[in-house]
This record gives sequence, structure tokens and C-alpha cells, in this order.
Amino acid sequence: MRILVPTSCLCPVLLCLCVLERSYGSGHHAISKLPGRNHSLTHSHNQTRGPNGETEVHHRPKRGWIWNQFFVLEEHIGPDAQYVGKLHSNSDKGDGSVRYILSGEGAGTIFIIDESTGDIHATKSLDREKKTHYVLHAQAIDRNTNKPLEPESEFIIKVQDINDNAPKFPDGPFDTSVAEMSEVGTSVFQVTATDADDPTYGNSARVVYSILQGQPYFSVDPKTGIIRTALAGMDREAREHYTVVIQAKDMAGQVGGLSGSTTVNITLTDVNDNPPNFPQKNYQLYVPESAQVGKPVGKIRATDEDLGINAEIKYSIMNSEGATTFSIHTDRDTREGIISLKKPLNFEKKKSYTLHIEAVNPHLDPRFSHLGPYKDTATLKITVGDVDEPPVFSMDHYILDVYENSPVGTEVGSVTAHDPDSKNSPIRYFIDRRNEDSYFSIEADSGMIRTTQVLDREKTPWHNLSVSASEVGRYTQRAFLSSRNIWTAPSPASQRPTGIYNPSFLSHVPVTVQVLDKNDNPPEIPTDEDIIVCESIRPGQVIQTISAVDKDDFANGQHFSFSLPSWMPINPNFTLKDNGDSTASIVARRRRFSRLAQELYSLPIVVHDGGEPSLSGTSTLTLRVCPCQRGGRTKTCQSEAFLLSAGLSTGALIAILLCVLILLSIVILFITLRRSKKEPLIISEEDVRENVVTYDDEGGGEEDTEAFDITALRNPAAAEELKFRRDVRPDGVRPRIYGPGYCQPGRGSPASLDTEAELDVRDFIKQRLDEADQDTSVPPYDSLQTYAYEGQGSPTGSISSLGSAGVRSDQDYNFLDDWGPEFQKLAELYSAEIGAESTETEKPAYPDTQK
Repeated sequence: MRILVPTSCLCPVLLCLCVLERSYGSGHHAISKLPGRNHSLTHSHNQTRGPNGETEVHHRPKRGWIWNQFFVLEEHIGPDAQYVGKLHSNSDKGDGSVRYILSGEGAGTIFIIDESTGDIHATKSLDREKKTHYVLHAQAIDRNTNKPLEPESEFIIKVQDINDNAPKFPDGPFDTSVAEMSEVGTSVFQVTATDADDPTYGNSARVVYSILQGQPYFSVDPKTGIIRTALAGMDREAREHYTVVIQAKDMAGQVGGLSGSTTVNITLTDVNDNPPNFPQKNYQLYVPESAQVGKPVGKIRATDEDLGINAEIKYSIMNSEGATTFSIHTDRDTREGIISLKKPLNFEKKKSYTLHIEAVNPHLDPRFSHLGPYKDTATLKITVGDVDEPPVFSMDHYILDVYENSPVGTEVGSVTAHDPDSKNSPIRYFIDRRNEDSYFSIEADSGMIRTTQVLDREKTPWHNLSVSASEVGRYTQRAFLSSRNIWTAPSPASQRPTGIYNPSFLSHVPVTVQVLDKNDNPPEIPTDEDIIVCESIRPGQVIQTISAVDKDDFANGQHFSFSLPSWMPINPNFTLKDNGDSTASIVARRRRFSRLAQELYSLPIVVHDGGEPSLSGTSTLTLRVCPCQRGGRTKTCQSEAFLLSAGLSTGALIAILLCVLILLSIVILFITLRRSKKEPLIISEEDVRENVVTYDDEGGGEEDTEAFDITALRNPAAAEELKFRRDVRPDGVRPRIYGPGYCQPGRGSPASLDTEAELDVRDFIKQRLDEADQDTSVPPYDSLQTYAYEGQGSPTGSISSLGSAGVRSDQDYNFLDDWGPEFQKLAELYSAEIGAESTETEKPAYPDTQK
């Protein structure tokens, strides 16, 4: 199968190829092996299988070249489909038995084939910029047998480019910069245009650059698109911004080519090519002499046409006269030279100054050094203005002193001030009363300070004053303006100026007055606490070392001497030893002190100081006798002393008390529960066993009413009569009092029980046994009851203390007074009993001793 190309060829090369192909292919029929490469002129064998299965070999010569692609023009416009080419098989005899089939990219939609003739047409307009080629497959099939006559062949339909796309600058417009004063040919920027046409076919995508706007300042390279400077000495200060229009044209710039353009905005950057310049060479400035040191007094400015760091200016004062009094620095924002005052001005001493100021660029560019020098100078004349100034004190701070107890009017010292102005006006002085009491006054004319009260160093050792000074007549004769601006002085009425002073014409100075000490306070010994004396102290033992205090101030330190009063007799208990170091020791003179005999002692001590003149004072110390532990430590002195010695704080005492209360509560609760607890007689109805009832009662003495009443055993007949509450005294029964060893028969006594018994104890027990056997409410088992019967008493009588309170004793207890303080309380109790005699008659006692 061979492929026939169309007869219409656009380019000369294709036209030649078409002619050669037609001339050569008219006599030869070959099959194009698509997409195979060109084959040499060799013979190929085509084998076919006959009806009998025999293989028939056909010999045919191969072509010298083979078409493996078709060409179709893009952007075809016309009513008919564009002819692409023709497929033809050697087996096609022209009888219509061969059917051609086309498959692959665009087959059936873009490209169609005539199945009988093999003609291929493009039905749509193609765009090479969207798709450059299409790969298709061709096949020849026998219509009768529907079998392929030849193997399937592959070929390419390539879209032929035409110049239908203009060059474009996709990133434009552009902004760039170049330094001013750059040399000619300095590269500024490069632009690049793109063309969507095929760069491998013709000149459709061959672009040439040219400049439409921006000459003669800039130029562009036609091939590379590099923009360069074309004019020397471009000055930013003259013109800063430039607009350059660049055009790109395809077809190598030929007529008929398509073009596109873009804009390049070029800015000239600054270089330091301009020196600073003062607009004028001479300046004048007025500065009052009251200007504050360190504050700005004026400013000067030099101009520089450069920008940024290239326009920075440094100012300096060149002459020494101006540099010692004034300083100058650059304001970073305004680039002005700020002139400040370094020293106070005085119109009376110097009325004008001349300053030579220089402005220099600190950042220089050596490429433009030939344009220099990069500095300029100017002259500034400063005129000092005269200002009426307030008085000036001779010192910044006065420190004066005066002795305490000095009489009123004593001179402390004086302050002086002068008028700094040329007229030298007289000065008046005042004391500011807002911060100081009226201890001092000042003479308005001389400034002499005197005392107005007697000073006490121990009360106020230092006084701080504020003295003000003003020129005479520098005040307004008005009633008042503000209470805080009224100034007065305790001087005579004739010298006391009245009025309201302007604070701006006042000068103030602090004055400190130190009150010097005089020995006007006697020494004394602190007597806040008592001195403890142990009972077991020995003669000659030091009880305590004491010291003294004195309110006065001694330059070389305080020195005290101690002694006992000479006008008092010798103390038999204590003596005093002066240690010579402003301390003294109290020494015991006898052995053993008794707190019970005497607890407190008073000891007067005389203390002398070392002042001029020497003063003395007498202090009385209190000595307390206390028991001490071994080593002299105090044991007890007072109720709280014992607790403190034990190391118990208030919180610890409260905690101990709470613990005791808790323990008592637990004991009471335990006793209550024990009394209220009752053991059941019967544990279970099915528990058939003997029951032994035990009364665990140890007895509570004569007052015990819960124990078993033995009266029933001794007098069963009276048992029924005694069934009343034993804890309540019966009406009509009066108690009897019996002394020890004394027994009077009566109702309820053991003797009366023996005589009045009508039944024997044995009979009584038997009677109770019968009652228990006949009682139907008792448990169905035996019950053992035990009666602790001890008999009829003791022949020695009762040793109980009950009833013995009224018995008179002949014992003499006076000997207890000789036994010492330990038995003192017991002696007091018995001594009160001795003198008392019982005169009451004997009364019957309540029979609470029954058992």
C-alpha cells in the first residue's frame, strides 16, 4: 500500500518532493511501511497463502524513499474539506473490492477517508499551537472476505504552521532602575518576548526588538532585548523617571510580520554627586541669658539635593570660642543642625558669640570626588539677651549649728545672696513657713537667722529650712493672689515687706540647722523588768550585771560610774561592784533568801555620767526572790512563770485542756453505757440449761443503794415495809449521828434487827424457794440465787468515818506550825477546827448504812 500526497504543495521543497514522488511512483507501486524509516532500494518478499494452503512469494522492488507523514495547513478557511492525501494498495484493481479503514487520533471526527478511493480530508480548521500532529493507522480489507490485504500501517499528519501569532511580553510592564551618572552602554534591563508560532519553520517565530520611546536616553539590543543607557551624565536631580517602550516583531522584522510591545519604567537611583550647601553664609541668633543648659537655643540647615544616606550631613563648630559654650548635633529627620547651650550665659560678662559652622557629607563616593569638596561653611552670630534674673545665693546648701537650750534670739548663722544683674538691687530674705515650724526667724536685710524658741536636741536634733531671696520692690502691691505665694518674715513691722511675690523672681536655698548637745539629761538604769535572786544564792555571787542609758550625746562615747546611795545605811543583803566599763554588778551579801519570808527587795543605785558638768541619777531596782534550778535557772516565781519555764505556750495549754476534757467525756460516756447495759436472762427459748445469775457488785460503801438489801434476810416481815426508793429519804425519818465506836440501838440498827427478827434466815430462804418454784413466770430451769450474808457485825464496832464529823477531838495540832511551810496549809485547817465546839444536840441519822 502506498500513500499519495496532494498535488498542491506550498513550499518549494515540498513541491520538488511532490514532483519526484509522482514521477517515480507513476511506474512503480510500492507499499509504505508506516511509521518506518526510509528503506534502501532492495527487493522485499510478499507472501500470500493460496486456496490449497501453499505459500506464494511475490517479488517486488522497494522504493528509494517512503512518505511517512502528511501535511495539512492550520487555520484553513473554506466551504470544502481540506484534502490531506490518498491511501492506495497494490491489491486494489479499481473494481471496488478493497475497503480502506482509518483509525487513530481524530479519525472519523477531524479526518475522514473515502473507503473506496482512500482519499483523506480534514473536516475542521486545525490550530498548530494547540496540537502539532496526529498519529493515525491505515488498513486495507478485502470486501468479499473481510480479511486484511496488508498489515496495518501507521502514519503522521502534521499541522503545517502559518504566522498567525504576534510576539507577546507575558510579564510586562516592567519597573527597573539604574544609577544616575552611569556610563553609556550600562545594562539596565532585559526584556524577552514569546511567539506561539513554530520556531523551526520559517521566520514566524523569529523576533526582532526595537525601541519606540525612550530615545536618546536608552537603546535596546535587537536580538537579545537588553536595554542599555545611551546618554552620558544622566542626572537624577534633573530628571528621575523615564518611560521606555520596546517593540518585538516576528518574521525577523520584515514587512508583514506581527508585532507586540511593552513598557519599561526606569528610575534613576541617587549617588552622592552633590555636596551640602548653606543657602546663605551669615546667620544671626538671639539667645536670652536665662536659657537653660542642655536645651536647644536655635537651629541651622544646609541643603543637599541627594537622597538617603548620600544626603546625610554632619555639623560641627570649628572655632574654640563657640565650641566651649555651644554644641551642635544633627536631627536625623529634618537634617538640621540643632544648637544647644553647654554653659550658662551671662549678659554682664559676654554679650555675643560668633560660631563658624561646617556641614560635611560623611559618606563619600570616590567616583565623584572630582565634583567636591563635599562640605560647606557658614557663620552664626549669637547675641546674648539681658534678662532680669533672680538673686543668686553664695552657696547651694547651708549647714548651720546651735547649742540646745540656747536663749531665744541666739544667732545661728546667716545666708547671703546677690543680684546678678548689672543694677545690683538690694536683696530681702524670707523663710518658707510651709515646711518648718516657727523655731527660727531671719532678718530680711542681712539674712541673719536667729532662734525663736528654746531648742531641745533630744526632741529634734535637726531642722530643715528653706530660705528665699528676692530683689527689693520685685513684688506686686496687691492684697493677695494665692495663699501659697504669700511670703512673710518674723522681722520688725517696719522692715517686713508685704505683698505677693512673683515666684519666677525668687531664689531658694536649703538650710540645715544642727542642734548641738548639752549635758542636760541625767543617766538612768532601765527598770522595766525585775531582777531575779535565787533562794540558794551564796554570799559574793553576782546576781546580775547592769548598765545605764543617757539621752545626751557624747562625742567620745558614754561613760558611767555606779554606786550605792551614801545617805542610806549599808544594805545587809546586797552590794554593788563598779566594773569600770560603764557597767556594774549586783552581788549578794548573805546566804539563802526565802521567798516565803520576803519576796521583793528594793535596791537604789546612783549613776554618774562623764559629761561637763557631770550629772547623776538614782534608779531603784526591784529584786525578786525565786526558787531556782541547779545552775541558777529560775524555777518558779509566778503562776505564769512556771508555765513559761516549762516551755508551754498558750496554744499548748489550750490543747492540753481540750485533751483532758475529751478524756473526761469518754469516761462519763463509758460509765453511762455500763450502767444502762442489761444482760438478758434468757438467751434463747430453745436454750434449756441452768442459769447462774451473778451480781458483780463490789459495793459502794454506806451510800450504795444499788446492792442487795440484807434487811430482808434478817427481818422478812419488815422487807415489805422497806420497799421505797433508796435514793430518796423517807418522810418523817430524821438522820442520827453516831460517833466512832458509839452504837445506839434503834430502828434500822444491827442490834434492833437481831432482836426484832421473828423468822430465821433459813426459814426466809426456804420461803423464797417455795415462791420461786410456784411462780409460773420464771424460766423452765433452776435459778441459783446467792445471798452474801456475813453475820451480825463486828464486836469492835464500825470504823466508818460517817458521822464522825461532829465528834470532838482533843488532839493539839500546834506542832504543825514548826514543821515548815510544807505543812502550813494543814496547820491552818486544823487550827480552825480546834477552837470550834459542837453545841448541837444529837439528832437521829438517816439509816443510809444498811447492808
